[in-house]
Amino acid sequence: QVQLVESGGGLVQAGESLRLSCTASGRTFSSYTMGWFRQAPGKERECVATINQSGGPTYYADFVKGRFTISRDNAKNTVYLQMNSLEPEDTAVYYCAADLRPWIIITTAEYSYWGQGTQVTVSS
Repeated sequence: QVQLVESGGGLVQAGESLRLSCTASGRTFSSYTMGWFRQAPGKERECVATINQSGGPTYYADFVKGRFTISRDNAKNTVYLQMNSLEPEDTAVYYCAADLRPWIIITTAEYSYWGQGTQVTVSS
């Protein structure tokens, strides 16, 4: 089992950047595929980006390609989401997720573990 804690959210203006972090408990972090999701008020939770166990293959939703970067540091049990050129439409609660399936996962149903979320608000 793994516990996930997100940090790094906040209030920024459009065009600015934020870096989210998600730190996992346990000694097997490198065994988990990791994902970042977001949920805006009144909308379903959607996948933003995912990364495989070794930090190799990644997936990005079309709406963040070229602006967001997912990465991981297995020595620090941490996955990051660097968010550049933020837009008001990026305002949401961002969640970190983990699962032992050894492939890229982009659906909420396939992730076994979730963090509590961190709020990102982008003002225009």
